[in-house]
Amino acid sequence: MQRLLEKLFRTYYKDIYRYLYSLTHDTSLSEDLASEVFLEVVKSIASFRGEADIKTWMFSIARHKLMDYLRKKNRRAETVVLSELVGELGCFDSGGTKVKGPEDQYIDKEMLERIYALLEEEPGRTGNIVKLRLEGYSFYEIGKLQNISESSARVIYFRAKEKIRQILEKEGWGYE
Repeated sequence: MQRLLEKLFRTYYKDIYRYLYSLTHDTSLSEDLASEVFLEVVKSIASFRGEADIKTWMFSIARHKLMDYLRKKNRRAETVVLSELVGELGCFDSGGTKVKGPEDQYIDKEMLERIYALLEEEPGRTGNIVKLRLEGYSFYEIGKLQNISESSARVIYFRAKEKIRQILEKEGWGYE
């Protein structure tokens, strides 16, 4: 078994790496993902049924590793997206008094409820686009789901974000 795994590594590592690099254009990330692919191969080789070529199977694992990475990255980024939606509003209470520094900033439950209530008031597609973005979807994915271009998804999201920010400002949430 060990010889098989060594042979697979020698034979396919460069191809897997090149494939991942062609998608990410990031040397370090491609190396990390290629390593993860081979760890997965070690764990899963016993379940390989031989219905496809082993190279095809390994490239499938590579594609899934990349997609998993991108999903996780988008989810982490979406915490920032929500902060971006609110801007510095969370640094002030409704009376305009500064309550937290940017590092300590948290978005208060009341503000979140208000943001989601405002999203419910938006026309169907606009509210859906913002919600999808907050759930971690890329603008490309949102465009495909909504049958619009990626650029249109970005513009709709930006306009909705600005509208919500302005409403929150008018309601007394401070903005620096």
